[in-house]
Amino acid sequence: MSNTFATSSIVGKTGLAVLKNMLSFSANVNRDWQDEFTENMSRGYAPGNTINIKYPPRYTYRAGAVAVPQATLQSTLPLTISQGGCDLSITALQRTTSLTKLEDILAAAMAPVATEIDRQGCQLAHYSTYNLLNAAGALPTTQALAVQAMADVNARLDNNATPVKDGNRNFIMNPKLNGAMIQGYAGLFNNADKVSGQYRTGYMQDSFGLHPGMDQCVDTHTNGTSTGGTAVTVGGTGSAIAVTGITGTITRGTVINLPGVFSVNPQTRTSTGELQDFVVTADVANGGTTINVSPAITATGAFQNVTNVTTAGNWTLRGAASTAYGTNIAFHKDAFTLAMVPLWTPPAGQGVKSSVHSDEGFTLTVTEGFDIVNYNNILRIDVLFGWAAPYPQLSAKYYTI
Repeated sequence: MSNTFATSSIVGKTGLAVLKNMLSFSANVNRDWQDEFTENMSRGYAPGNTINIKYPPRYTYRAGAVAVPQATLQSTLPLTISQGGCDLSITALQRTTSLTKLEDILAAAMAPVATEIDRQGCQLAHYSTYNLLNAAGALPTTQALAVQAMADVNARLDNNATPVKDGNRNFIMNPKLNGAMIQGYAGLFNNADKVSGQYRTGYMQDSFGLHPGMDQCVDTHTNGTSTGGTAVTVGGTGSAIAVTGITGTITRGTVINLPGVFSVNPQTRTSTGELQDFVVTADVANGGTTINVSPAITATGAFQNVTNVTTAGNWTLRGAASTAYGTNIAFHKDAFTLAMVPLWTPPAGQGVKSSVHSDEGFTLTVTEGFDIVNYNNILRIDVLFGWAAPYPQLSAKYYTI
């Protein structure tokens, strides 16, 4: 008796479970914004559809009895979705004789889909996160260094008013850092479950209020050839920083410090005592006189993020020139958001079978049709998704070489 291949509905349910299990970085971010797209379901979704995420307004404290009305300002951030997936061509012979292990087939099909979703998320984190730790890139292979790494990560998140008690702090590491942290933790006294889980999986377990994870998609950043040292215009503000002509190049994603510009706690607006990190948002060529950075320097008002505007001195490079670093990411789930929305499906009677499956903010669409010319069964697995970084201040990069 010939084997019967699963319907699109079964493929969708199984494929979604496989996808969720494969995702690492993406499984720990905010996934609430896909609901914004549902009102357009009847029209379907074309690549490039965009929603605007609204930031909550922020105000300053008023001392005394006299009211000082403040304007309510709400900025927005675009989140654009695009389509992708994986397609299978199944011959009549395969369907008849060999397609019995559905999960194995779907695992192979979903692997590139999960990888691409995570890759785009890690890349977004690389370019949008400006807080930087461990600029030298040395791996924390001793107990003291491993504990210090976790403490430093938490301290930086604390200084940026990152929520603590909701249990949504994460630390996604590349394979090198994951291995180094396990080595560093080897001598610590932990409860049996933690030790057992670490030895069983080879991955870090929850500790120090962080949910650690390993992701092979953690992005790599390479600094340009410039070593810094060119003067910054005194009093510079905003996101375009005027400098004297730089020697060498600066690559997008590079983290720099500006003279005399210290970070502040966004709630108290008091100095943290550390120079504010800025991430370069566009490549700068040799001789360039403007460095575009994030966050924009805001020295006063409700959205103050630094102690003051730039003072006399030179900008400095975090890390070393022409050096590649793994951009491991510590973050609260609200730092980044992933929207996965249902793809429009063809109506019944069009010669195809289609089904949409969603769970916990993850969605995929499976469409099945028959190619009569080649006598093949065509199975499409589609995802429609987009990334945004609403609150990059709730994240920090941890460099490793």
